[in-house]
Amino acid sequence: MSGQPKLDSTNGHILFEGGRLGILLIHGLGGTPVELKFVAQALNRAGHTVYCPLLAGHGGSAELLNATTWTDWYRSVQEAHDALKERTDVIVVGGLSAGVLLALHLAAKRPGEVDGALLFSPTFWPDGWAIPRYLALFKLVRYKWLANLMTLQECAPYGIKDERTRGVVLNSLQSEGRRLKDIFGRNGGTVLEFRWLGKTVEKELSSIKQPVLIVHPRFDDQSDMSNSILLQRKLAGLVEVVILDDSYHMVTLDRQRADVADRSVTFCASLLRQHKQQQEMIGPEGAGGGEVSVAACGARSTLRVVGGS
Repeated sequence: MSGQPKLDSTNGHILFEGGRLGILLIHGLGGTPVELKFVAQALNRAGHTVYCPLLAGHGGSAELLNATTWTDWYRSVQEAHDALKERTDVIVVGGLSAGVLLALHLAAKRPGEVDGALLFSPTFWPDGWAIPRYLALFKLVRYKWLANLMTLQECAPYGIKDERTRGVVLNSLQSEGRRLKDIFGRNGGTVLEFRWLGKTVEKELSSIKQPVLIVHPRFDDQSDMSNSILLQRKLAGLVEVVILDDSYHMVTLDRQRADVADRSVTFCASLLRQHKQQQEMIGPEGAGGGEVSVAACGARSTLRVVGGS
């Protein structure tokens, strides 16, 4: 058994022990699990086990990140999921920004082992209002050696609308010894891997039938609302979309993070209720027969707008 993957709260990973509903939260490109900690704590207070792994190549320099591929990042997600499912009965996978793509890829590849998804500020390609328009030209790049001749830098406001929160986050990141160029800089090769991941996941959307909660800020500086509209149109399962009007891209850190946490808790509670009801219908001897999806019957999609305080 020593070779089995284990939940780990060291080496940059975040683990909150809880009940039999497990939630796997995946950070964004170049980020760390800290950006999901507030929501993770709220979900844990609701009684759930929450695991936020540090993806391969992340948490260090831009050069270290560039030495990995999107399949390396996904392998980290697979290992985290393998560890989580050893101790939980229902699993929800979630992601922020690029982490959404990895979460959806897992849902597509393991449909019987992922029961729902939390998608925060989905990003298939950076196209928000703060993204330089010349980045669109990068889509013409096809080879990694050519991409690696370029360096792309994220600009202020760095996904955070609240100035005080932005200052705290920047100070905290720099206190860890990381340079701003490593925190907000991306080698072209890394961006190309991200684009390849997005293309892969876009082809899988119609096969993803698990219920989904999407939370997207209307004025996202990094990722336009069209990214969420694409998901709402192409995902095969039930989709709930929540639009925030007082946050930028990093919704798990910004002004409406409490709303994000509350919506996530409600969504997971609904999945858990459905799972329990289905278990009761099936009975201890499997009298119900066959497989039963966790997805509830109802509307194909719902839309809610959450205003700022």
